[in-house]
Amino acid sequence: MHIAVAGNIGSGKTTLTKLLAKHYNWTAQYENVDNNPYLASFYEDMQRWSFNLQVFFLNERFRHIIDIRNKKRKTVIQDRTIYEDAYIFAPNLHDMGLMANRDYLNYMSLFELINSLIQPPDLLIYLKANTSTLVSQIQKRARPYEDLIRLDYLKKLNERYNDWADNYKQSKILVVDVDEVKFSENKDDLGFVIDQINAELFGLFNEEEKK
Repeated sequence: MHIAVAGNIGSGKTTLTKLLAKHYNWTAQYENVDNNPYLASFYEDMQRWSFNLQVFFLNERFRHIIDIRNKKRKTVIQDRTIYEDAYIFAPNLHDMGLMANRDYLNYMSLFELINSLIQPPDLLIYLKANTSTLVSQIQKRARPYEDLIRLDYLKKLNERYNDWADNYKQSKILVVDVDEVKFSENKDDLGFVIDQINAELFGLFNEEEKK
């Protein structure tokens, strides 16, 4: 199976991916943030580097999906999806005037081609959070380049994320309210998330059968 964790910057995607990979003995596939050659430059000058960054992410995400589908006998949990780049980040940059129209059209044409060749995840887990929660969690992890994130940019992303999740139809979706469910701090809250995942994936099977 292919499980994907989606959510805005600071929502806890990587943390939940690690916790679920450990619990279920799933193979985790993480977003390569530290080795991204464009990310720091993008936050310094979004208009200059937006297209380069989005094409880099699109390429990386497509490679990840091919790798996931090649692991036919394993369950893989993925930190962030290809859909978030195309339906949230790229159009947000375009609407904010941070990506030129010709670059946006070029990017979307490339995404549509890729999208015709891939399958959606078996389950999408969406981490929903208000902007103040995102800001708090971004500050806690203290990545230097994230100090440059504009609040209006984060807010607009959040609006798009919620709209996208509300209209997501490609596969099963589980929404986790990060404002209320503190899975990184509270074992009971993590257990609640796991119970929800079990219900979505395995229905009434017992714990051993679920694994």
